Amino acid sequence: MREVRTTCAYCGVGCGIRATVTGERSVMIRGDGDHPANFGRLCSKGTHLGETVGLEGRLLHPMIGDQRATWDEALDLAARRMRQCIAQHGPDSVAFYVSGQLLTEDYYVANKLMKGFIGSGNIDTNSRLCMASAVAAHNRAFGEDVVPCTYYDLDQADLILLVGSNTAWCHPVIWQRIEAARAARGTKLVVIDPRRTETAEQADLHVAVAPDGDVALFNALLAEMRDRRLLDTAFLDGRCVAPDGFIDALCPNDPGVPSPTFAALADLVAAHPRMITLFSQGANQSRSGTDKGNAIINLHLATGRINRPGTGPFSITGQPNAMGGREVGGLTNTLACHLGFSPSERADVAEFWNAPNICSGPGLKAVDLFRAVHDGRIKFLWVMATNPAVSMPDAGFVREALARCETLVVSDVIADTDTARLAHVRLPAQAWGEKDGTVTNSERRISRQRALFPAPGETRADWAILCQFAARMGWKDAFAFSGPAAIFREYAAMTALGTRHGRALDLSRHAGPTDADYNRLEPFIWGGAHPFACRFSHGDGKARLVAVTPAKPVTDEALPLRLNTGRYRDQWHTMTRTGLSPTLSQHRREALLEVHPDDAIRHALVDGGLARVTTAAGDAVFRVSVTDSQRPGELFVPMHWTDAFAGEARANRLPLGETDPISGQPGFKNTPCKVEPVAPDWYAFLVCRHASDLPRMTYWSRSRIAQGWLHELAGMGEIPVEILLPRGERLEAVDRVRGVRRSVVLGADGTLEAALFVTRSDELPSRDWIATQLGAEASGLELLAGRPARPQPDRGVLVCVCLGIGTNVIRQAACAGAATVAAVSAATGAGSNCGSCRPAIARLLRDSLQDSMEAAE
Repeated sequence: MREVRTTCAYCGVGCGIRATVTGERSVMIRGDGDHPANFGRLCSKGTHLGETVGLEGRLLHPMIGDQRATWDEALDLAARRMRQCIAQHGPDSVAFYVSGQLLTEDYYVANKLMKGFIGSGNIDTNSRLCMASAVAAHNRAFGEDVVPCTYYDLDQADLILLVGSNTAWCHPVIWQRIEAARAARGTKLVVIDPRRTETAEQADLHVAVAPDGDVALFNALLAEMRDRRLLDTAFLDGRCVAPDGFIDALCPNDPGVPSPTFAALADLVAAHPRMITLFSQGANQSRSGTDKGNAIINLHLATGRINRPGTGPFSITGQPNAMGGREVGGLTNTLACHLGFSPSERADVAEFWNAPNICSGPGLKAVDLFRAVHDGRIKFLWVMATNPAVSMPDAGFVREALARCETLVVSDVIADTDTARLAHVRLPAQAWGEKDGTVTNSERRISRQRALFPAPGETRADWAILCQFAARMGWKDAFAFSGPAAIFREYAAMTALGTRHGRALDLSRHAGPTDADYNRLEPFIWGGAHPFACRFSHGDGKARLVAVTPAKPVTDEALPLRLNTGRYRDQWHTMTRTGLSPTLSQHRREALLEVHPDDAIRHALVDGGLARVTTAAGDAVFRVSVTDSQRPGELFVPMHWTDAFAGEARANRLPLGETDPISGQPGFKNTPCKVEPVAPDWYAFLVCRHASDLPRMTYWSRSRIAQGWLHELAGMGEIPVEILLPRGERLEAVDRVRGVRRSVVLGADGTLEAALFVTRSDELPSRDWIATQLGAEASGLELLAGRPARPQPDRGVLVCVCLGIGTNVIRQAACAGAATVAAVSAATGAGSNCGSCRPAIARLLRDSLQDSMEAAE
């Protein structure tokens, strides 16, 4: 067995991993205690990476249409189609849509090829959906897209504001760091979020701001600090430029939240100069996301809470290499290495690349790019390592666009994604555990991602695919890289161009190392702890305060509710990786529509029932979860489910293609909608060894279990039993009066192949026991009953995915005297690994205490 130091495949925290390869496609994962991003901590997704490295569903050879092809055939066809397209329609008729899942070396080659040689700015990344507004806010305020602080500042802060971030779920290792700071130095925590998330439940103060209410709140907060004489006038005068009369004109009278809440927030901000504001998708994914970012930055600049330990506005990224893509120029609005499109910058880049066709300016941002595909302006599109048919807003429109595209090339690791189904050419790329290169995390730390396994089948690295394509386009010499180390050296050398133009990004000292040095590269932060300590990147070296005004409320009488979309704790993006993990699939097996009890009553929704959400873009059906964590009038659904995992619960059918006017980032958090109940004739669940195509029905959703798949089903009319069940010996129990039917199918060896439980009136039994019987022998009577003859301990609803601990086990520990999260962890192990379930444990403890008090009365 050999151990490899690498970096996690998931969020922007950039956790180090020590991976011990234990077999041909098996690996043992643990955190890297020496990596400064996580010091050995991992979240549930990182902990269970070993469950996702198999070859199930992988694209292992090139495909042209539905036919297997050779690499030469596939690349020759793609290059011929692109040459014809450029010859007939010009370079702006082609585009790349890339991803924060790519390594920096992949990104660099893609950007160089498009902007320097094809001659178009039409390369954009799915980071446009995540962080583009933060990028735009940084550029407006600082003159460059640079995060001005690091994770160490979290350790040294006395007050942390979380804005639009469910950190405990979406960045659990950062959450552990925040918890540690609270325990060590009494750091105060404020969560600014419309939803009472598990993160918000643990805060000292939850500010339940209305959707898109952040600008009004931060403008009022800045005005309040002015009135309390807490602005840093020396920093404002010496290091900043503000519009004339900007600060004097601010009004604290309408923060958009109740007066007592605002007063409590203002008191905390006033009392704690060591303040970090960590903001994420809840702020960015908005039609006013850039203004939100600048409202946050304005507060830090005006109070001088930047460039010092424990201070700063901190945009935390969602993807493992969103930052690396931003650095090399993966966003269409930058040329390369934080450079823009001025004549001098274009000339420097053209000379460095020896580029024959340097692009003249920015290309189309993601939403506009797919509109151009839809209307035929873009005729050749190459999608790399992402799934826009699911992840883009107004996804139905995007699917139409992809279906209309004259040539769609998709390079990916999975054969059958919603996007790949529409491709003319599919190219097999290497996945995490096979790729070799670098990534940059949210604090500007560059780390190595290293291969664990040989490349399976005919898969190739993304950079290699692009270089081989470039050679067919006639640019072989410019893309004759010997490996990722050579690409990194060229990229690092290119950053020296940025320093000529006043940029902080400078990796030029890494332009000379050998391949062996690159292989040994240790994680490092560029720019230091506070890269703007001496000067900002605007020409005069000063930061800019930007006047921002609150967004106008969206009103629509026909669509009176507001829809928010977001992430679940244990799933990732469109589930092509995490959806294959039985462990990670346990946390939320279906996409749940979260709705306040008042709205449930008003709209006749029932907890556990089904409901249809409709917007101007489309509609989708979800399982209902009634919860007071939602504000009245607002709904929440997760964004992960695709056609591979659900028939109707595709959240991104619903958001509109409306974007921030500065960043081009679409809004996912405040979509006008309506909701209505769905009443099927029957409900069912199906457990089976193998996933198969399901017929169209009112609702279905599937999730991975240890020995197969669990499906939740609902429909109208006849139940398609013969389609749903595989062949084999069938045992059945039918109660026509109660509308109950139970069918089990045994294989030739007598083990369970599938079980279908249907009801038209009654409750369905628990899925847990019968799901564990797949592939095993069991009594026919037990199988039809859905439970063993001898009852087994019931762990309750799963809370701690890492250790498989449920609510009943935690309640038993509480009854035995475990009164704190730490005590529960000591007694049961729950919450002792990634920590993302600790807020749920705290809630269980509060509920248990409340139950005990009520029982005593």
